[in-house]
Amino acid sequence: MNQLIARRSLLRAAALGAAGLGASRLFPAWAQTGTPGLLPELPTLSGEEIALRVGHTPFTVGGRTGHAITLNGTLPGPLLRLREGQNFRLTVTNELDEDTSIHWHGLLLPFEMDGVPGVSFPGIPARGSFTYEFPIVQSGTYWYHSHSGLQEQMGLYGPIIIDPKGADPIGYDREHVIVLSDWSFLHPHRIISKLKQEGGFFNRQKETLLGRRTERLGGEDRRMFARMRMDPTDVADVTEAAYTFLVNGHGPAANWTGLFRPGERVRLRIINAAAQTIFNIRIPGLQMLVVASDGNPVRPVAVEEFQIGNAETYDVVVQPADDRAFTFVAETIDRSGMARATLAPRHGMSAPVPPLRERPALTMKDMGMGAMDHGAHGAAPGMDHSKMDMRDKSKVSFPVGVGVDMIAPNPVDRTGDPGVGLEDVGHKVLTYRDLVSLHPNPDQRPPTRAIEVHLTGNMERFMWSIDGQKLSENPEPIRFELNERVRVTMVNDTMMTHPMHIHGHFFEVVNGHSGNHPLKHTVMVMPGGKVSFDMTADAPGDWAFHCHMLYHMHAGMMRIVKVRPLKGEAA
Repeated sequence: MNQLIARRSLLRAAALGAAGLGASRLFPAWAQTGTPGLLPELPTLSGEEIALRVGHTPFTVGGRTGHAITLNGTLPGPLLRLREGQNFRLTVTNELDEDTSIHWHGLLLPFEMDGVPGVSFPGIPARGSFTYEFPIVQSGTYWYHSHSGLQEQMGLYGPIIIDPKGADPIGYDREHVIVLSDWSFLHPHRIISKLKQEGGFFNRQKETLLGRRTERLGGEDRRMFARMRMDPTDVADVTEAAYTFLVNGHGPAANWTGLFRPGERVRLRIINAAAQTIFNIRIPGLQMLVVASDGNPVRPVAVEEFQIGNAETYDVVVQPADDRAFTFVAETIDRSGMARATLAPRHGMSAPVPPLRERPALTMKDMGMGAMDHGAHGAAPGMDHSKMDMRDKSKVSFPVGVGVDMIAPNPVDRTGDPGVGLEDVGHKVLTYRDLVSLHPNPDQRPPTRAIEVHLTGNMERFMWSIDGQKLSENPEPIRFELNERVRVTMVNDTMMTHPMHIHGHFFEVVNGHSGNHPLKHTVMVMPGGKVSFDMTADAPGDWAFHCHMLYHMHAGMMRIVKVRPLKGEAA
């Protein structure tokens, strides 16, 4: 098994750029972005001593240049190639006029090294430096990003690959790292300001007066949405109206290309580093074998498509038999745009780019109606939706106010659902219930305690919280005793998907595969649904727990998890 990365050579950017000019009119409007020609492979850093520099860098895509915050001058930042068992020592030098930080997403480490200002360390001061040092105790596909302000949106993120110290359980002949992200020429503070002024500011697919944009909904369902002052097309906060969607820093027309030889098993390490975008991944003409989720191997699952939330990673293996190109499609959840790349035997090849599919519309199930949902078939006979009160806050124990605009009346476990908009695509789509850990879960003890956490918000006012409280309101931390087993159920009382992430731990998504539940650090909680996970609180310290939609976290959807006692403290 060849585990070396197949290195791609520098390309004839000028020649390809000239050819691209003539063909540009063949692309749909969303694809007419991206730097012409191709750039070299992601720069790679490895070894026991690594240095990163955070600074300001111009970034050009689609013929326009904007202001980025980068690591070592690149967007994404360098690929960190590490090995399980090594000691990791990395010094970050901050050349900004503001504080910064690096969080090692999904890595198991001492909480002092986790990189969350105000929680685990003070941050890296302007013109200062900080050295992270900890042992690498795992392997797989991960990433790193700023946890300071909105710097992540401006380019401060990069991939991490950790090779196992022994044989890799996943067999492949070559691999490609694919970092998905969203880029805007609008400063992120302007983006969140516009969202605060009007929650659907960037939605160009809104419901019309007569409901003609939501033909899939029955008349009664449309009236229910209207009564609740909710828009069934409000699937994504920020759309292609503000975003260009990138693959390894390349816009769609730049056609980033990963090479293969026909018959090879090609491992794609896919990282969603987007600030605010969930993607639907497919490669027309190629079946994908999902072999890892959030860095942890799973029993292989053959699919044609899967949805990847912010901060999730998936490893898939494809085996193209033909000497031809294939298009890698990362369509946004609202289908307003896509990131696009190519897998091909040779540089300069491309395959047809599929058109954007019809945008999805939310249903009564996404309102938290659960088993009462009838989607396109309308309301059940005799059901009077007018008597349902989605804002009945008397049945919850947490404080509520203007920041909570609905409480899901009948949330259900949606781990068997493929994701918003993917219910009727006509091919196999991955669900969380398809994921089975390749190895037995390390802690087989049953949970001794259960807690319920509500994901809350007011979409119209762009207010986001957990249990009705923003982090800035200093809610009580979520407390765990060291090494206790806890079942946490997250209930989504909003109509948006929330990728929820806990730092310093992996948890077992409860999906019916007891003993082999998939280990994840981030899980999407679908609108009006709920997800349960079992966690062993084996990492003492203070840890962040938050939605990985950057603007949701920034607006308040975050809590602190305290695991005690710390080393040296009395139990």
